[in-house]
Amino acid sequence: MAKSGRKDLIRASAMGEYVYCARAWWLRREGAQPTRGGEARAAGTRWHAAHGRSVARAKRLRLVSAVCLYLALALVAATLIFFWWLVS
Repeated sequence: MAKSGRKDLIRASAMGEYVYCARAWWLRREGAQPTRGGEARAAGTRWHAAHGRSVARAKRLRLVSAVCLYLALALVAATLIFFWWLVS
């Protein structure tokens, strides 16, 4: 069995960083140094904000599609019950 090195350990703070941005977590794990302010950091902050908005929009669309699916199923069930009631 191979001996695990320091890179194999994942701490709670690293998990939090991964949840926030998996790319940042990977870059830090590979030894990249974070940007110390400036335009690059501002651009990253803007990108994360836009990404957060698109994730929120995707969640809303998923909810709307689920509601539409359930309404369609309820309509099909009601139609089948109505025609069964007419036939009998």
